[in-house]
Amino acid sequence: MKNKVLTTITDYVIMFVGAVLYAASVNTFTSPNDIAPGGLTGVGTMLNHLFSLPIGVMILVLNIPLFIWGAIENGKKFLTKTIVATVFVSIIIDVMAPFSFKYEGDTLLASIFGGLLSGVGLALIFFRGGTTGGTDIIARNIHKHFPHVSMGTVILAADAVVFVAAAFTYHSIESALYAVITVFVSTKVIDTVIYGVAHDNGKLMFIVTDKYEELSQEIIARIGRGVTQLDAHGAYNNDSKKVLLCAVRPSQVHKTKVLVNSIDENAFIVVTTANAISGKGFATSENS
Repeated sequence: MKNKVLTTITDYVIMFVGAVLYAASVNTFTSPNDIAPGGLTGVGTMLNHLFSLPIGVMILVLNIPLFIWGAIENGKKFLTKTIVATVFVSIIIDVMAPFSFKYEGDTLLASIFGGLLSGVGLALIFFRGGTTGGTDIIARNIHKHFPHVSMGTVILAADAVVFVAAAFTYHSIESALYAVITVFVSTKVIDTVIYGVAHDNGKLMFIVTDKYEELSQEIIARIGRGVTQLDAHGAYNNDSKKVLLCAVRPSQVHKTKVLVNSIDENAFIVVTTANAISGKGFATSENS
C-alpha cells in the first residue's frame, strides 16, 4: 500500500513538473509569437489572440465534452490521469502567464525552443501515464469505432485543421509553418526523452497478462503490430501463464502501454531495446 501511494504521488509530482515546462513553452515562446502548436492548445492560443480569452481556461473548457465522451467510451478510470494532467496544464498556463518572460525575437527560434520545452514537458506527463486530453481522446474513440483509421492519422488530421485555421487567424501562412516546426520538434523530443535516440532499433515488449486473447487482438488492431503468445510458468504462484511478445517502434511503446493498462491494469510489462529487427514491418526502408 505504501509503495502504491508513493508511486501515485511520484506520478503526479512528475506530471506537475511536466505541466510547468509545457506552460513555459506556451507562455514564453509559442503564444507571444502567434504560433498555434496543434491540438486544443493551438485552439486556445487562437482564441486568446482573437478575444483575449485565457488559454488555460479555454483548454479546460474545450476538453470537458471530450472527457465526457472518453468516459462513456472507455470508462472513468481511463481518464483519471488525463484529467489531472489537463487541469495542471490549464491552471499553470494561466497562473504563469502574467509572470512569464515573453520571447519575441526570431520566430524560428521561438518555434524550435517552444517545441523543445513542450516535448520535455509532455514526455514527463506521458512517462507517468497521463495525457493532455484533446486530440488523444478523439483519436482513441474514433479508432475504437473505425479500427482501419489509425490514431496517428486522426491526430495528424486534427493538427492540420488547427494549422490551417492558424493561417487565417493570424493572416499569415508563416504562422502555420512555424507551428508545424514546433509540433515536429516536440514529437522528436518526446521520443528521445522517453525512449532514447532510436536509429534502426526497435523495442521488444513482454506482457504478462490473464487477458492475453483480448490484448493480442487489440494490439494487432490498434497498434498495427504482430503479437506472439509464449507459454510460461510462474515460479512464485506455480501456475501457467501466457506472455505476449511484441516488437514495436519506439514511438509506439507509450500507446501500447496505455492500451494494455486500459484492458488489464495488473499486466506486467517489460520493455527492452532490440538493436536490430528484420522482417515484416521492420524493413530498413521503413521510417522509425
